[in-house]
Amino acid sequence: MEAPVNNIICVFVNADGKALERLDVPQNLTPKELQTLINTVLHNEEPLPYAFYINDLELVGQLGEHVLRNKVSVEKDLQIVYHPQAIFRIRPVTRCSATISGHSEAVLSVSFSPDSKHLASGSGDASVRFWDISTQTPLHTCKGKMLLTCLNWVLCIAWSPDGRKLVSASKDGGIHVWDPFTGKALGNSLSGHKSWITALTWEPAHIQSPCRRFASASKDGDVRVWDSSLRKSVLCLSGHTRAVTCVKWGGDGLIYSSSQDCTIKVWETTQGKLVRELKGHAHWVNTLALSTEYVLRTGPFDHTGRAFATDEEIKEAAFKRYKVAKGDSQERLVSGSDDFTMYLWEPATGKHPKTRMSGHQQLVNHVYFSPDGRWIASASFDKSVKLWNGYTGEYVTTFRGHVGPVYQISWSADSRLLLSGSKDSTLKVWNMRNHKLLEDLPGHADEVFAVDWSPDGQKVASGGRDRVLKLWMN
Repeated sequence: MEAPVNNIICVFVNADGKALERLDVPQNLTPKELQTLINTVLHNEEPLPYAFYINDLELVGQLGEHVLRNKVSVEKDLQIVYHPQAIFRIRPVTRCSATISGHSEAVLSVSFSPDSKHLASGSGDASVRFWDISTQTPLHTCKGKMLLTCLNWVLCIAWSPDGRKLVSASKDGGIHVWDPFTGKALGNSLSGHKSWITALTWEPAHIQSPCRRFASASKDGDVRVWDSSLRKSVLCLSGHTRAVTCVKWGGDGLIYSSSQDCTIKVWETTQGKLVRELKGHAHWVNTLALSTEYVLRTGPFDHTGRAFATDEEIKEAAFKRYKVAKGDSQERLVSGSDDFTMYLWEPATGKHPKTRMSGHQQLVNHVYFSPDGRWIASASFDKSVKLWNGYTGEYVTTFRGHVGPVYQISWSADSRLLLSGSKDSTLKVWNMRNHKLLEDLPGHADEVFAVDWSPDGQKVASGGRDRVLKLWMN
């Protein structure tokens, strides 16, 4: 006879902390069997895929084996967090499929289009390039009017969520809007800022389709909202007393800006009025990220490759994806600073942080929510990447392996893999399942300034001081 299987009293909790009733669960149940159980308890008409976490470690294999292997106490009710998962899985990138030359100076920014079909890069050579991913050759090379050639490095680029436009911004304060299909500029350079442009962000597609408005942040202390169809600045958000370092356009229609004046400001976008000010950091605020950022960036596009016939279809699909990503919780914001700390906020309704997140030993350079909102990753000049709970801000683990400052990070679409690029010339891929290094990707000859993981999960792009763009495939 087989020995009886002991049960474990479990409490299943969703990411917002809402608990289901206590359940008597056999130790030999696997995640697949737990998915069936949760779908039954929740009365889901269509079964959903779930991942399960115990003390922030994903459950792999049988429940009892996981408890023993990780020395989890079951003297009290065992809390298991269940979280909806993407219905597709991303395989890790393992090889460089192409090293693309073309830029004559450092590659400062790279970005895949929302539908993953195109790639754009911005460089210190004052150009924006659009690349044919299948042939690894440039489709278009775009240069704006060179007023000050030595100053107009292309510092940042941003695709509109509908994929129809790309905006680029330069060190001389100039902004260009491009048609990615022809490589032509849509009008002349937009002027208004008096110094470098530090960040760009588009109005979400579920608010306006076709996408028209975008916002820019500058070292001149202002945030400007532009209408790409009218070709002019329609709002100037003034209030910061020092350089604005980052700007994000939230799914609820608010704009968030961070500054070297140590504050974060929240703006409404009809008249440009200040809604509230978020204070807490003791030094420059360098970076911001939103919990819904992945779906805001990709608008209506998902892994299915669906095409859209009308602007209304785009708006409807984008809104549906946004509602799913936001769920029942508020849109969350995380900030990273020169004071080595991060703060987690719910800025649409309050000015006080949910929590202060400390642990880095040098400035926090980049923060990024995972596409499912469960994790926050932070990159620092202390050569590490840290992982945090995206709902509570609690520390989870530290990824060590880089031997230089970490400049930028990017998530796979299924939130299971994290990519980091560093001054040490390498990219690294980290596994969220076991919190370990999965792939080490050497190949660049110098510092890696920019990385991006395509929304379809199939490709990674990287660029840096060595002037080359690399494409990595799984």
